[in-house]
Amino acid sequence: MCGSAAGRDQPQRARTRRITAQPTPDAAAAHPNACHFDHTGRPGLSPAPAPRYDAGGRWTVPGRAEPTAQAGGPNPRSRRASVPAGTLYRGREGMWSWVAHRVTGVLIFFFLFVHVLDTALVRVSPEDYDKVVATYKTPIVALLEYGLVAAILFHALNGLRVIAVDFWSKGPRYQKQMLWSVVGLWLVLMLGAIYPVLGHAARELFGS
Repeated sequence: MCGSAAGRDQPQRARTRRITAQPTPDAAAAHPNACHFDHTGRPGLSPAPAPRYDAGGRWTVPGRAEPTAQAGGPNPRSRRASVPAGTLYRGREGMWSWVAHRVTGVLIFFFLFVHVLDTALVRVSPEDYDKVVATYKTPIVALLEYGLVAAILFHALNGLRVIAVDFWSKGPRYQKQMLWSVVGLWLVLMLGAIYPVLGHAARELFGS
């Protein structure tokens, strides 16, 4: 089908022209006497491009230098998400609030578990219960109670923020601003809780 057109009938040539593609200029120039037509009628398949960067962000194209930012143009590396070294998370406010919310929730759960156990001592041994309650009046336990108040306040305030993010249509857009509002309110409340929670421990240590 790639020879001379002499001796070919007109319908066959017309059908061949309909199903073939034009040869590329490079292929025709390199081999002028060869057949450069695709008689299958299928579009040519180009090989899949190799990835330019691996999972670690390293340039993987051999023999080619990594592109740098052009004047006024974006940096190719800026399109890839940066991951802080030594962690699987991306950092930023959303991830750390997610971690703090779970950590404070676990701490509150263990406090409730211990509280149920020491309360159950009333029916088992009232004397042991009185001893446990007496240890709650020590300065060390007062510091632990202050940490418990901090965990409960942050978990509660951040829980309201999570509800707003889930059910408010603009919540995801303003989640960062809401987080800093939660942190600011949490700091104010923790400053106000210093004397009520730690006042007894201060009097125990430094006198009235």
